[in-house]
Amino acid sequence: MLGVVTEVDEVFRALADASRRRLLDSLNDRNGQTLRELCVGLDMARQSVSKHLAVLEAADLVTTVWRGREKLHYLNAAPINAISERWIDRYNRERVRALADLKTALEQEPMPDPGFVYTTYVNTTPERLWAALTDPAFTRRYWGVAFETDWSAGSPMVWEENGVKIADPAQVVLEAEPYRRLSYTWHTFTPEWARAHGFDDELLGRLRGESRSKVTFDIEPHGRMVKLTVVHDDLDPDGTVVRMVGQGWPHLLSNLKTLLETGETLPAVPNPNDPGGRVT
Repeated sequence: MLGVVTEVDEVFRALADASRRRLLDSLNDRNGQTLRELCVGLDMARQSVSKHLAVLEAADLVTTVWRGREKLHYLNAAPINAISERWIDRYNRERVRALADLKTALEQEPMPDPGFVYTTYVNTTPERLWAALTDPAFTRRYWGVAFETDWSAGSPMVWEENGVKIADPAQVVLEAEPYRRLSYTWHTFTPEWARAHGFDDELLGRLRGESRSKVTFDIEPHGRMVKLTVVHDDLDPDGTVVRMVGQGWPHLLSNLKTLLETGETLPAVPNPNDPGGRVT
């Protein structure tokens, strides 16, 4: 419990500074900015922006991804999402609704290409986290999805959810380095899948008209914890899928973290766009 309190303290300390809140606002407006772009957009000195970003990264409110020689900065809603779902919702404290509103504001905008980037720290081992990403006994509990594959690069994947199986030659494992990195293409939007979720033909048509995306999980030991970074990219910047997964991944990954750390999952959220992995 001490670790949780420490993480929360760091988040509140980081948010207490107006300049750092401006940086988060800037990333909320346009995610994936370089240091130079952030300096220009906020009319702040490079050294000041670097110092503020370091504090935000230490609090896990900002995560970074390298694209070639550029370091891109992304708003990471994981800490605020965890506070909301594991503290506020647990005690139902209406007087801190403003914090929940901040969480919503940070997550409501769809992320432009390269897509959704999310970092969280889990009190587990790389081996157990890998199992949680690949073993149907785990994935069904926090995701409601099971995968049929041998988890070798290039192997096909069959997605199964509520008795509906989704198979397609383009659903494949891209990378699989046990306990370190996993990547695969996203599932096909089939009529059977749409019917199972109550989606109409108009929405299904929009989803099928978009580019196939992919998701990558990077696993890194971090002291007695494990750092998990999820990148969902190759998304159409103004498409329907990016909006859906942007809303769903935070809850799904909080559910994964809670399951690994407590043995229980979070309460179901009755929102058709909520389970990010299922894009429903």
